[in-house]
Amino acid sequence: MRVAILQSNYIPWKGYFDIIAQVDQFIFHDDLQYTKNDWRNRNKIKSHSGVAWLTVPCGTDEKRLICDVALVDSSWQKKHWDSLYRSYAKSPYFSYYRDFFEEIYLDNKWHNLSDMNQHIIKKISKEVLGINVIFEDSRNYHLKHKKGARVVELLRKVGATEYLSGPAAKNYLDTNEFTASDIKIEWMNYDRYPEYPQLFPPFCHHVTILDLLFNVGCDFKHYMMLNNK
Repeated sequence: MRVAILQSNYIPWKGYFDIIAQVDQFIFHDDLQYTKNDWRNRNKIKSHSGVAWLTVPCGTDEKRLICDVALVDSSWQKKHWDSLYRSYAKSPYFSYYRDFFEEIYLDNKWHNLSDMNQHIIKKISKEVLGINVIFEDSRNYHLKHKKGARVVELLRKVGATEYLSGPAAKNYLDTNEFTASDIKIEWMNYDRYPEYPQLFPPFCHHVTILDLLFNVGCDFKHYMMLNNK
């Protein structure tokens, strides 16, 4: 069984969803330390003035787990939707997805960062991208170890035989720990992404997947690696 483990991100980029699409089970790893100014609570869009951040206000307390980050003031939700509307209303497929994302932002009131992120990621995966995967949460496994050993512990508990990881993890994962547990480790490669028609040049890959959807609609498959499983 092929497994990936990632912390939940706010409206992630296409690479995040490509990892989900290439595994049998995807595990949200949100019982970890929350880090400020990270992908957990923000992401990038293309705006009239260039690349811009959408940031969910979470306060300044860093002594929290990601799953414990409360969203106290919901006023940011309309602000984010307004920013998306201003930036993408004239994109070819904004109207096609408008109701889907408007419901997320305007018909819900989010109280927890992890709950919101996981909901959005699952909803986009299943209902937009058509990804068939089992979603799990690391909190269900009562892990005792830390860092790389924690990843191996989780993989063993779910019966994984293969682990797909983002390339950044090469800096801290000890591959010997995986070998000792008979778990094959593979590294995701993002080098093959083609450019797509995008508003407001120059082109940028590292933006939320909403940018791809609003610009190319159902042709998103031509610009991702969804069928490489």
